[in-house]
Amino acid sequence: MKKLSILIPCYNEEENVVPISQAVIETLERDLPEYDYEVLFIDNDSTDNTRPLLRELCKGNPKIKAIFNAKNFGQFNSPYHGMLQVTGDCVIQMVADFQDPVELIPKYVREWENGYKIVIGVKTSSKENPIMYWLRSCYYKIIKKFSDVEQIEHFTGSGLYDRAFIEVLRDLDDPTPFLRGIVAELGFKRKEIPYEQPQRRAGVTKNNFYRLYDAAMLSFTSYTKVGLRMATFFGLFCAGASFLVALVYLVMKLMYWDRFAAGMAPLLIGMCFLGSIQLFFIGFLGEYIMSINTRVMHRPLVIEEERINFDEE
Repeated sequence: MKKLSILIPCYNEEENVVPISQAVIETLERDLPEYDYEVLFIDNDSTDNTRPLLRELCKGNPKIKAIFNAKNFGQFNSPYHGMLQVTGDCVIQMVADFQDPVELIPKYVREWENGYKIVIGVKTSSKENPIMYWLRSCYYKIIKKFSDVEQIEHFTGSGLYDRAFIEVLRDLDDPTPFLRGIVAELGFKRKEIPYEQPQRRAGVTKNNFYRLYDAAMLSFTSYTKVGLRMATFFGLFCAGASFLVALVYLVMKLMYWDRFAAGMAPLLIGMCFLGSIQLFFIGFLGEYIMSINTRVMHRPLVIEEERINFDEE
């Protein structure tokens, strides 16, 4: 009997962890009775009642497991670490807030049975804030246009990953993994399952502006060179334009020495403009340097504080 591993990362999801575990188990036992299963919650240092609820779930069902991180290690490291800890023949990653519909699980498994090593969910629409969905669409189109690797639009990470791909992830040894880019760059032949993203069942999203910005910068610095190329090309353009403006001013001054006054306004405007551009690209370069620095330190993905229901292994 093959074994399915369901991975559910969570952070402050006290309203959702019990319902999502019930919904996942009901789906597995009803639609996929021929498979053994485990459900692994990896908690990213929740500060609400999530951990006590997970302890009760694990106590009542040995097939439910939990890993408690010592601190919050971010939205990418924690799920990635969880994928490396499962014991099934494949792992299905879901979010705890029901925005990845549990009805996708049987669809993922059927395509896996057809030979696909990776089966992912791709959003075709969403019931979230329409402005946020539009902004996400713009982001995906930009990263797809500028990336050296063809990126997957509206792919959040939800999907099924075969054990063979998990071993690929294990060998990467990347302290800042970006799963969406890794699937596009190193993944096997994949199947995409379209779905409409529902609203959160309960609670509020934990993705604030800083987290979204961090995700965007991680993808840009990992899979594009556009920031550095823009700095180079824009620098050349500004140098050429400055030379032409200086040449025009010189000619005008020589021709109309007494009547032509260059003035301070163009000089001040030019200095402020070029200074702001320099600061922007210095900050962008700093994002690349920070990404390199994080990778060369080779720190662990997460530090575990506690494991539950792993004792028999």
